[in-house]
Order: sequence, then structure tokens, then C-alpha cells
Amino acid sequence: MRVRALIAKECLDLFRNRTALVPVVLVTLVSLVVPFTVILVAPAITGRPLDDDPGLARVGAAIGMRPPMAPDVTIEAFLFQQFLILFLLTPITGAMSLAAHAIVGEKQARTLEPLLATPISTAELLVAKVLGSLIPTFAISLAGLGLYLAGIGLFAHPGVLAALASAETAVLVLVLGPAAALVSLQAAIVISSRVNDARTAQQFGVLIILPLTAVFVAQFTGAWLLTAPVLALAGVALLAVWALLTAVSVRLFDREAILTRWR
Repeated sequence: MRVRALIAKECLDLFRNRTALVPVVLVTLVSLVVPFTVILVAPAITGRPLDDDPGLARVGAAIGMRPPMAPDVTIEAFLFQQFLILFLLTPITGAMSLAAHAIVGEKQARTLEPLLATPISTAELLVAKVLGSLIPTFAISLAGLGLYLAGIGLFAHPGVLAALASAETAVLVLVLGPAAALVSLQAAIVISSRVNDARTAQQFGVLIILPLTAVFVAQFTGAWLLTAPVLALAGVALLAVWALLTAVSVRLFDREAILTRWR
């Protein structure tokens, strides 16, 4: 109940300061524009279909699709699925500034002291801060994903949208994405509770983008094709890391010292 109330407070504060969501919206727009530019606009302008590229043709032949489709349609479906990873980055990059300022900003605004004087536990406080940053940005990411799928249905070849309706897509969006965002935001929260500069917290929290970028590149080159079980396992592992990181955060968060040190 107390966590829910604090999350509601965080969301209300965010609603009052809508400009804080501008980075989230911009990242979402980029995630929408880039795939359609690369997959649909560029081939139309150059007059070269996707299967003219030897690398893409090789990957398309290796993965296959059920039901079988023409090579260019298979590659198109493959690329649209790979670009879904961009929507994993939206909550991380968009909400990072919110999470990084969650503690430092409250201290600078002189609103942290009365919050720490309430009966809410440290664990409840930190979890609420993370969820308060994640929920609004994840909602925007899901809205962007809805536009993404609608655009595929309107402009892509027939059968591409149906090919994306897979277990891999569901696990990627609903499990791996939120789990990665939780780890990143929790890292930003704990760092922001130990430093005076929100930018330092952002730099540490955004490090999780590096392995996600490596997966993105490996997927595109065909070096590593992720299946639904592998994605689910990775999501569960990230949730375990988040739980561990939350426990570490509680141990590091000194309610008394944090007030006296940040004078």
C-alpha cells in the first residue's frame, strides 16, 4: 500500500512536469523511424531489394519462417523483429534521467528529508522510485510498439506482421525489456543515493545498454539467433540481478548519513 502511494506520488509529480517525458518520446520516435527507413524507404529509393545483400540473403536462408515466405519477405520480417530490441532501450534511455534524479533531485528540492521521516522502509522507497520511473516510460514504449506493429501491418509485405506474432516477440517485449530496464534503473537509483551528481548515476545505469547493443549486432549478423527459451532465461536472470541489486541498494542506503552528507 505504501509503495503504491509513493508510486502514485512519483507519477503525479511526473504528470506535473511533462517536459521530463520529452526524452522518452524522442527515443520512441527514433525507434519508429529508423526501422521503416532502413527496411522500406531505403530499398525503395535505391531500387535494390533486401535480398540483393549477400549477408542478409544468407541470414534469411538460415533462419527460415513458418509459414515459408519469399526471400525478401523473410528478410523483411527478420529485420523488423530485430529492430524490436530498440523498444527495450526506450525505458532505459528515456527513464534514466528520471531515475538518476529520483534521489539527488529530491535532496536538492528539500523533499527527501520529510520522505525519509515517514514509516516507509528503505526497500519500499527504492522499489517505488524505480517503478515510478519505469511505469510511465514503459507505457510510452508500449504505445510506440503499437504504432510500430500498426505500421508493419499497413506498409510491410503481407505475412510480415503475422510472422512477428511469435513467442520470441512476446518474451522480448514483456519479459526481457522490463527486466533489463529494472536492472538499469535500480543501478541508477543506488548510485544517485551515494553521489551528489545525477549525471554520474546516469552513466552507471546506462551501462546495461552495452550488452543489449552487442546482442543487437549479433542478431543482425546472424552470429547469434535468440530463441524464446533463451530470451526467457535471460529475462529471469535479469530479474534475479534486480532482486540482488535491490538488496545491495538497501544495505548501501544510509538514511541518516545521506541527510547529513548532502548539506
